[in-house]
Amino acid sequence: MSKFSLSDKAFERLNFILVLMITLIIIYPLIFVISASISDPHAVNTGEMWLWPVDVTFDGFVRVFENEAIWVGYRNTILYTAIGVSLHLFILLPAAYALSRKELMAKKTFLWIILFTMLFNGGLIPTYLVVKNLGMVNTMWAIVIPGVIGAWSILVARTFFQQTIPDQLVEASKIDGASDLYLFFKVVLPLSLPMIAVMGLFHGVALWNQYFNALIYLSDEKLFPLQLILRQILILNETSADSAATAAGAAQSFAEQVKTASLVKYAVIIISSLPLLIVYPFLQRFFVKGVLIGSVKE
Repeated sequence: MSKFSLSDKAFERLNFILVLMITLIIIYPLIFVISASISDPHAVNTGEMWLWPVDVTFDGFVRVFENEAIWVGYRNTILYTAIGVSLHLFILLPAAYALSRKELMAKKTFLWIILFTMLFNGGLIPTYLVVKNLGMVNTMWAIVIPGVIGAWSILVARTFFQQTIPDQLVEASKIDGASDLYLFFKVVLPLSLPMIAVMGLFHGVALWNQYFNALIYLSDEKLFPLQLILRQILILNETSADSAATAAGAAQSFAEQVKTASLVKYAVIIISSLPLLIVYPFLQRFFVKGVLIGSVKE
């Protein structure tokens, strides 16, 4: 006799169908963008290419990588992300751990001050004036420093420490002669790898996709991050297509420029997303554990 009733089997099949539909909805745009980046733009625009590549061409990627600035953008973005994530964790972990301990003096006061910054902020113009007066305009620190730490990150990490590091473990370590620094580096941090990976990944993704701050604070092209370089390449190709359209007797040139601009558009999406897609699988096992931080209250 089957242990599953007819209603259970129907429910499982319905779940399978729903999960399959959601998976297809998520995967299809990714496959489409990849295929469109190496397909004939005419096939993409007419709907002939709807899943797999048609008339494969890599002209879009060639046009993007021909621009030497793309490598400068990659270098700058990797540098900004590495330094930004390091500073983020360097400040976040000690602050969150201290706020998670009951013996911290004025603990509630610090928490209210941090919470206040979640509800109110200075706005764009005051923030720009602060960055300018600190001499960080047109430097890498204008990208790294303003968002180096946030109230949300501190509160999430604090919750993790409270739920994961029991008071008995801290007391036992201190009885054995462990100092606060030894306890933090040798006991707390090794037990907090899932949370560290998630916080680092969230902040790293934010820095990798940094666009608005770079547009405001940076004018030296040698400091531009990848997203700003890709924006320039995209605008340059679209402008070239518009220029070709206004030139007399340049119908063929216009068609080629439009074709290249369409390829570049999809190639830019792939180039900007690929590094994160490569890194994520290596952090997935930590990410799955870390995203549950704070979901269970005791």
